[in-house]
Amino acid sequence: MSGGLLVAGTTSDAGKSVVTAGICRWLVRRGVKVAPFKAQNMSLNSFVTREGAEIGRAQAMQAQAARVEPSALMNPVLLKPGSDRSSQVVLMGKPVGEMSARGYHGGRQEALLGTVVDCLEQLRSTYDAVICEGAGSPAEINLRRTDIVNMGIARAARFPVLVVGDIDRGGVFASFFGTTALLSAEDQSLVAGYLVNKFRGDVSLLEPGLDMLYGLTGRRTYGVLPFAHGLGIDEEDGLRVSLRGAVRESVVAPPHGEDVLRVAVCAVPLMSNFTDVDALAAEPGVVVRFVDRAEELADADLVIVPGTRGTVKALAWLRERGLADALVRRAAEGRPVLGICGGFQVLGERIEDEVESRAGQVDGLGLLPVRIRFERAKTLARPVGSALGEPVEGYEIHHGVADVRGGEPFLDGCRVGAVWGTHWHGSLESDAFRRRFLEEVARAAGRRFVPAPDTSFGALREEQLDRLGDLVEEHADTDGLWRLIEGGAPGGLPFIAPGAPSVGAGGGAVSLGGGAVSLGGGAPAAGLSPRPAPSRNRGSAPDPGPQSPDGLDSARDAVERPGGLGSAPDSVQEPGRLGSARDAVGRPGGLDSARDSVQEPDGLDSARNTVGRPGRLDSARDAVGRPGGLGSALGSVQEPGGLGSARDADGLEVSDVNKEAL
Repeated sequence: MSGGLLVAGTTSDAGKSVVTAGICRWLVRRGVKVAPFKAQNMSLNSFVTREGAEIGRAQAMQAQAARVEPSALMNPVLLKPGSDRSSQVVLMGKPVGEMSARGYHGGRQEALLGTVVDCLEQLRSTYDAVICEGAGSPAEINLRRTDIVNMGIARAARFPVLVVGDIDRGGVFASFFGTTALLSAEDQSLVAGYLVNKFRGDVSLLEPGLDMLYGLTGRRTYGVLPFAHGLGIDEEDGLRVSLRGAVRESVVAPPHGEDVLRVAVCAVPLMSNFTDVDALAAEPGVVVRFVDRAEELADADLVIVPGTRGTVKALAWLRERGLADALVRRAAEGRPVLGICGGFQVLGERIEDEVESRAGQVDGLGLLPVRIRFERAKTLARPVGSALGEPVEGYEIHHGVADVRGGEPFLDGCRVGAVWGTHWHGSLESDAFRRRFLEEVARAAGRRFVPAPDTSFGALREEQLDRLGDLVEEHADTDGLWRLIEGGAPGGLPFIAPGAPSVGAGGGAVSLGGGAVSLGGGAPAAGLSPRPAPSRNRGSAPDPGPQSPDGLDSARDAVERPGGLGSAPDSVQEPGRLGSARDAVGRPGGLDSARDSVQEPDGLDSARNTVGRPGRLDSARDAVGRPGGLGSALGSVQEPGGLGSARDADGLEVSDVNKEAL
């Protein structure tokens, strides 16, 4: 069985996703066959694998960092919020129903723990190492009993745990100590050490604190990652981003033509896959911003209505804010509008929805001759085609079925005048097609904009992933990390009081390889490939015993953190800009931090306004959201007689066609 590591965080958005990606890229460059894994993810930014499974975009990005094909095994449980109290549960890449937060944490998570352990076991049998990402914080003691994504999976796999803290938020020492001290003795035995993310300044000033932290906990700091601008990779959870006023533009080079091109993205509720616009932001001279007021469309050369988990809700929101009328006026004036997935559905004539909103028949904006009918079966596909004379690839994730009744064909949708609509996500990542599309937009907008002839979105994304690998290689103790991956948590780690109750009867023990097993401390894994060659380690601190840091500084877990392996605090200080990056690649992989208009300097995490999480999805990731392990749940999953029909006490509503899946 191969070795591995769980990357946990002191909070949501501490930098877990980006650190996981950075470790994967560092290992694969050293010849280690590595795979990412996240037992459970809560996100509206998802991806479709080649076998037609839906997983979080963060795990797809991490797979790319590891240079492997993404698989449902890497993210067996995906939760897609549809309101502030319920989510669609996607199990092994397929939707199985809607469930409330209370229902999800109803005490039946053991069934899913077995599923995620089995997936991890399959990955371990194939790869030299598996780097797992936790969720939220492992110290969410109210959810520990049903945890399947933090200490629950670490104990089942006997993986050492590296805790990442975002020093840019402040309070990182208290967070490290408190996170450890709130865990049970059994869990603490697996917490091997810490990683500081997003540090600014002179590391020598931090070293005394790291030495004291070692003295208090007996645990090393394995790195201090510096804050780095220009890192942008796929955002894990669109609900955690408030994009009001966020601006992203490429600074790779000046505009190729005489004019810039301004793109306004309507920040609709429950926005999904907003990473679709990152390829536009990667183009020199293209400025992308997110808007929620009608007057902000006035100077836009292109308006995009993006995907959403709530099409009818988004339509109502557009009307309430006057954006719907502004879009209708734009279309009448021949000014460009693009609708993607849910945004495409909004632009049609009529929507019949008895599945998602259950609103029945609702009139659309009438800009495209399309009628949408929602079906329980979800379309998950990786289509290939052509448009504007160029090849295009994309992916589809939707319940709405489009009946196109006119217009000029455009991918799977249509075009009427300067209004385009398609269900295809990711189409703008096709370089030649994107250039032709921008030429059409510039012509319709009357702009002397010329797309750069050599912008490669794929190459820019690879550069970002390499930079993550560089941060790990240059600022973390990679020899120490490899020892953890290969041999498990060090023995004799001290217990930090007060601790927390041990997992009760409901937190059953599960092991890899079958049979009940103790969920105790770490053990060396056999059969590992030769350790990677030593690499240069910079910025480390003195050794207070085992050796103090040289580490990575804070980082936001959601992958999306541009600055340093984490988010980008600069956005907090630059009102007009979204997160740090958005520079060169404009966050190619994803939206990233977006602290600005969020009004939440310590992290994009809370925000929950404009972009979704309208009623706040239980900000702290507690009951509703992304806890230390949103448990497994699926209430009726274990109920005799199958899932029965509708929803149990708190919610999993499953149609007959989905019963088998559970």
